[in-house]
Amino acid sequence: MIRSEEVIGAVLAAFEREPRVNLHKSPIDLRFEDGVLTLSGEVDGIAAKKLALELAAAPRPVSGVVDRLRVAPAERMEDGAIRDHVCDALLSEPVFEEFSIQVVIKQDLEPVRSLMSRYEIQVEVNDGVVILNGIVESISHKRMAGVLAWWVPGSRDVVNGLELAHSEDNDEEVVDSLRLVLEKDPMVNASQLRLSCRNLVVTLDGAVSTESAKSTAEADAWYLFGVNGVVNRIVVLG
Repeated sequence: MIRSEEVIGAVLAAFEREPRVNLHKSPIDLRFEDGVLTLSGEVDGIAAKKLALELAAAPRPVSGVVDRLRVAPAERMEDGAIRDHVCDALLSEPVFEEFSIQVVIKQDLEPVRSLMSRYEIQVEVNDGVVILNGIVESISHKRMAGVLAWWVPGSRDVVNGLELAHSEDNDEEVVDSLRLVLEKDPMVNASQLRLSCRNLVVTLDGAVSTESAKSTAEADAWYLFGVNGVVNRIVVLG
């Protein structure tokens, strides 16, 4: 029988080998019981969160992972302010112009925009965690809604529970979604970048003028629902 200390030690060692998971700056609490590993804490960014979850699931004794990791927000905001920002972003995004938008406040649904449409997005925020439910037309709509929620400075996590009317997904869908996201991100010049995806792992190529633009493009790729990895080969000229 493998002891919990051995599993936790193996995962911590894997974290130490991954430079984007900085345990010294952002400690992660690990608990292992009945084959399930629970991760808690606040990490620096979306890449650290997703990589930590992937590494935690790797040891053979681990049969499940409970994600209680949160991302340190760019700005501390109250839940109501985060909810308003998410709704504003959805309302102003053209791809959602035929969608009803609702908010969940104290378990009650309140309309923000009511339309005669089969598509709707429900927005709830608890302790900085944005929860999206409802039904959207495609995986691209689901991914866009998730990224818009992540872009709110106070967001600490996004739980994307949106259901799909059409559930087809492939690497080309990922590339199309990411290209649309990058074109909307004012911090990135999408025309400078080349995108590819294989088995839900995104590769970024191209040249940008700042480290900030490079890291922003990578974060946008990680924000996409379903993306399992990001290879950032962007070159910074300067």
